[in-house]
Amino acid sequence: MTPLRPELERILPPGRILDRPIDVAAYASDASFYRLVPRAVLRPESVDEVREIFALSHRLRIPMTFRAAGTSLSGQAITDGLLVDLGHGWRGIEPLDGGKRVRVQPGAIGGKVNRTLAAFGSRIGPDPASIDACMMGGILSNNSSGMCCGVAQNSYHTLDSLVFVLPSGAVVDTSAPGAAARFECDQPGLAAGLIALRDDVRRQPALVERIRKKYRIKNTIGYSLNAFLDYDSPLEMLRHLLIGSEGTLAFLAEAVLHTVPDLPVKYTGLLFFRHIEIAAEAVVPLTRAGAAAIELMDRAALRSVQAMPGVPALLATLAPDAAGILVEFQAPAGTPLDTLRAAADAVSARLELVAPPEFTSDPAQQARLWKVRKGMFPAVGAVRKRGTSVIFEDIAVPPDVLAPAALDLQALFRTHGYEDGIIFGHAKDGNLHFVISQSFNDEAAIRQYEAFNRDLVEMVVGKYDGSLKAEHGTGRNMAPFVEAEWGGAAFDIMVRVKSLVDPQGLLNPGVLVNHDPEAHIKDLKSLPEVEAEVDKCIECGFCESLCPSRDLTLTPRQRIVVRRAMERPGADVAALREAYQYDALDTCATDGLCALACPVSIDTGRLTKRLRASMASPAARRVAATAATHFATTQRLVRTSLRASRMAGPLRRLAAGRGPGFGADLPAPAGPLPETRAAGAAAILFPSCVSRTMGPEPGEPLDASVPAAMIAVAARAGVALHIPSGIEQHCCGMPFSSKGYLEAQAIAANATIDTLWGASQQGALPVVIDTSPCAYALTHADGLSDENRARVARMRLLDAVEYFRTSVVPALPLRRRAASVVLHPVCSLVKMGNAPHLSALAAACSHRVFVPPSSGCCGFAGDRGFLFPELTESATRIPAAEVRAVPADGHYSSSRTCEIGMTRATGRPYRSWIQLLAWASGD
Repeated sequence: MTPLRPELERILPPGRILDRPIDVAAYASDASFYRLVPRAVLRPESVDEVREIFALSHRLRIPMTFRAAGTSLSGQAITDGLLVDLGHGWRGIEPLDGGKRVRVQPGAIGGKVNRTLAAFGSRIGPDPASIDACMMGGILSNNSSGMCCGVAQNSYHTLDSLVFVLPSGAVVDTSAPGAAARFECDQPGLAAGLIALRDDVRRQPALVERIRKKYRIKNTIGYSLNAFLDYDSPLEMLRHLLIGSEGTLAFLAEAVLHTVPDLPVKYTGLLFFRHIEIAAEAVVPLTRAGAAAIELMDRAALRSVQAMPGVPALLATLAPDAAGILVEFQAPAGTPLDTLRAAADAVSARLELVAPPEFTSDPAQQARLWKVRKGMFPAVGAVRKRGTSVIFEDIAVPPDVLAPAALDLQALFRTHGYEDGIIFGHAKDGNLHFVISQSFNDEAAIRQYEAFNRDLVEMVVGKYDGSLKAEHGTGRNMAPFVEAEWGGAAFDIMVRVKSLVDPQGLLNPGVLVNHDPEAHIKDLKSLPEVEAEVDKCIECGFCESLCPSRDLTLTPRQRIVVRRAMERPGADVAALREAYQYDALDTCATDGLCALACPVSIDTGRLTKRLRASMASPAARRVAATAATHFATTQRLVRTSLRASRMAGPLRRLAAGRGPGFGADLPAPAGPLPETRAAGAAAILFPSCVSRTMGPEPGEPLDASVPAAMIAVAARAGVALHIPSGIEQHCCGMPFSSKGYLEAQAIAANATIDTLWGASQQGALPVVIDTSPCAYALTHADGLSDENRARVARMRLLDAVEYFRTSVVPALPLRRRAASVVLHPVCSLVKMGNAPHLSALAAACSHRVFVPPSSGCCGFAGDRGFLFPELTESATRIPAAEVRAVPADGHYSSSRTCEIGMTRATGRPYRSWIQLLAWASGD
């Protein structure tokens, strides 16, 4: 127990105070290149608890920092004091006025807000690239913008009201009747100070003009001084000062934002130019033509992605000085596409292009074009040297000097040795992003970065009078340069704002206002080399929103952060390793969804499997290999265990009060597989081991098994499926790989491919795999022999969802017998891109298909849900509530164990989707 804990337990219950070595190490990093280890991580759930934390901070003189998603790139979300974590609660989202406004809490993910608003045809104004990971607390506190947001649709300009808590503990709701008058009455000193600052600003014409000029382009450096010009009352000034204040003035408990229309009609094109100056000259005519997004990319940026699958081949042939623009026209629903096409064609005809423009309205093709733009940041991150950080910065200059500013930035790269530097950005706003890799492991590297930074300041401010931070917030790395950009008069106002609202200076100190000229090169994050996956990680946090253990133990980013912490001098390695077993290894679902969101495609689940493998004893590995070699015997033992667990589970719970999640709710052991004929078969059916061991739900007949239903439904469409003899001897290998028994997994996978190769007539017939996890495991199997890898490349191994959707349903007589059904798309289905097939199957059988907005990995993960039921309980808490709120005629999925997990979580019986298809196609 830390000395601080008794004080904290007077405010929060023990479970919401995180102060073990592994906890503070996991929260020592955000997405920036800084690192500070907090004294404790706190998870308040009410405004009153936040007020008490403020009071404790003041009484003990301990700094405190609020953190939402921790995707901040400038060091705003770390502290060596109290870190107040908002990402595990505060997730409220409430559309208002038919979607014209939305009420949000700071822990709500921006993408989730937009998905909630989609039903109303609206979205929030800010559209940062990190919107599916970042949370509203960060979007508001950094005044985030994005590709189409510009300077008119950011949080400052779309803000309707705020509920906030001042460091003094005062709670203010700006939407309450008479809020402005009450604020001046309750906070007379603060109100008078704000009026004095307003008057000081307005009596200085040069400062007024400076402020107006600074906000004509994107600018997130310093406090929002335009509040002193745009508003008169103290409360209105303060609530707009809080936007972009990076958590240095108050706690933002709730915000109401005006929304903007979501424009679904899109026409997207990729344009190439001989030189970046020519590309920059195209920005004005494209803007005048109505383009919503204009993304400039220099040759180095294009080169970084030209080898990626799916990008246009033309990229590899461009000249050394070429540049590109990704442009998108957008319009409301119902707008004829020809309107956008005419505008795009007309403006393109006037541009000096090196190749014909490639425009499309097809969503898949649009995604391919956006992949060019979005792949640039990860491209640098993936190839950087081990032990280096990725620095992702953004500046803004007046749009008319965009081209020379880009050339000057390229020259700075050459001068300071950043050969991998790339430039891209939102050209319409004069906003340039750049990415470089940088080591902070020795003094020479630190001084390299310092020299570059100072020359960057001189270029952006001295030459172009631009913004050192257009979108990412001031943070720690630009705090020493706020005065250089704004001038002494403006900086003095900012210092006075901080002192007025946070007189003790304990709220996120060092961020935004910092008098230390070297603050930007202190508390830098070293990156010790560990494992390959760990060394690739840029700690951005994009993976966290998909992780099923995020509210229970650690996220993928945190698993990696802790691995690095173990290698740092002075680390309490013993304590970290002891906690790592449960927090990182036991409760990792190894679902691989993290790789889908990761900019550098890290699958932390694969790392977990390797670490589990390294901990397995030789004896355990031998037992696993024997089980894989004699799988039919193993399967019989599992069926026997199922029968015993159904009987013993309730007794175990009565005796121990809690235990592994085995009990009477388990399905009965499966019956024998149906007999089929090889002659005339259109495809081979491979029933997974889970289908062969776990029978239907209690009370259902054994012939309702998944393999039996698939054979019967396919026959109704005139499609014959054949189950080869001896299939009970085989397994895809996933039950072994998830536990780290990699040798056993290879034995099982190779034996299965051997058999399926012969049964499929050397790949002539497709092989249909009845559950999605097994399909994914076989198509992505590790440890295959060279011969079997070649066989897999020639075979058609198909998830049954895809096969039935494309080869059975077109010939199947279906009726929409269900009014509404609920789906749970399992992780493997999502990773294979087959979730749309499942939705289409359900739509053919039901009038309404509901997929919970928070749907994700259920955390059951094979047997994890049996061994660690708290993982599934935590992972499904929010989607289960969404499911229970919707009436439905049935609940369906494509994995037997996930169906058990979702049934437990929701109290609604989940079954295989094939049962829905059987019902809709039956008499």
